[in-house]
Amino acid sequence: MVMRNFIKMHGLGNDFVIVDARDNPLRVSDAGTRRLSDRHTGIGFDQLITLDAPADDGADVDVRIFNADGGEVAACGNAMRCVACLLLNGGDQPLRIRTGAGLLEAWRDGPAHFAVDMGPARDAWQDIPMARECDTDHLPLARGPLTDPVGVNMGNPHAVFFVDDIAAIPIETLGPALEHDPLFPERANIGVAQLTGPDRLRLRVWERGVGLTRACGSGACAAAVAGHRRGLTGRHVTIDVDGGTLALEWRNDNHVIMSGPAEESFRGVVGEDVFASGDHG
Repeated sequence: MVMRNFIKMHGLGNDFVIVDARDNPLRVSDAGTRRLSDRHTGIGFDQLITLDAPADDGADVDVRIFNADGGEVAACGNAMRCVACLLLNGGDQPLRIRTGAGLLEAWRDGPAHFAVDMGPARDAWQDIPMARECDTDHLPLARGPLTDPVGVNMGNPHAVFFVDDIAAIPIETLGPALEHDPLFPERANIGVAQLTGPDRLRLRVWERGVGLTRACGSGACAAAVAGHRRGLTGRHVTIDVDGGTLALEWRNDNHVIMSGPAEESFRGVVGEDVFASGDHG
């Protein structure tokens, strides 16, 4: 059996299995990803990340991102910090990462902290995307105590609800239905945020294809943008998630910069056929 090395990493508990496939491309199936993501019978992760040889000189590495349900997505901020942690060797030059959301740059921002330019925030209804034209500052979406969210695309579609008491919101119950609401043709990540101080938010995110995560990088970016659009925060925001704290800046050029820790958990090997077929090996 052909074996593949993998690295388990996490950013504030948002965890990933990373496979370096730059010299040997890896075929990935939905079933294989689901089996490997199972926390009881597989390795366990929120996303599977493959590092691929860059298609041209514009990037240092190409990255593909697969959610735990097998679906491929365009962006994941916490994963990009982990990729930077893995590939940067202490130099001053940023790492250029090509994703489905475009070319992103990441750089070391401290001894164990990394920053990522997540690109521009998009708020046009077509860009999120929505199923029909609507005001993305006040989406026509509600369920239970959650109403009046802000729509943002940060490489992935997000709806951010602001509440007075985040502890009273059963996001595990409300998240699945909101993720699959017909308003979102590509489903959506559902964020619930509470203003806890000047330019500080408490955030929980139901991530499409994953579920409730301890941290969601693109969700934190979306919350920072939504908070400023609502007049609740400035452009520099501290966001507390279940797994820790992220620093966000929504720059005047519309790019969102996210900074936070990234850590390696362990390394291992798994049969290559598991990735492609979902069979245990």
